[in-house]
Amino acid sequence: MKKQVFSSVLVVCFLFLVINCFIVEAQTCKASGKIRGKKPPPGQCNQENNSDCCKQGKMYPIYKCSPPVSGRTKATLTLNSFEKNGDGGAPSECDNKYHSDNDPVVALSTGWYNGGSRCLKYINIYGNGNSVKAKVVDECDSTMGCDSDHDYQPPCPYNIVDASKAVWKALGVPEDNWGGLDITWSDA
Repeated sequence: MKKQVFSSVLVVCFLFLVINCFIVEAQTCKASGKIRGKKPPPGQCNQENNSDCCKQGKMYPIYKCSPPVSGRTKATLTLNSFEKNGDGGAPSECDNKYHSDNDPVVALSTGWYNGGSRCLKYINIYGNGNSVKAKVVDECDSTMGCDSDHDYQPPCPYNIVDASKAVWKALGVPEDNWGGLDITWSDA
């Protein structure tokens, strides 16, 4: 009888651990609202790097959060120019400067940007069988978009690491495949 109880307790504990692992893995960030897209005035949405422009009347989800950061946080790597007149728009939030496409710099979705707590700090990015260290210089705004401050581009999804060309090169991704890549990242 004692062996049966002990075995049952072990099975219950094992199931509890397995279920919790799936719950943690499945945790995502839920939209905190939506904004309605506005048609950009002529010449007001820079489509360098195939950036999207807002569509009149389309509803875009906004997010105040991002998934929890772990040793290897899953994300989508996107391409951005942080140079003056690049598709990144205004100077970077962290230092009010533009940055060369040849420097490994990134913008993080609002939740990961965390009010600037990662500003000018480094993260490690893992993808395509390689890794690179990049400096956080900006926020990829997940709470706003479709206005002049955001170059009439939609809000960022909640899981974006928006990277300069230097990051893509360091990861060894062929240029025709730049734009969207499943990666993991961690604080350096």
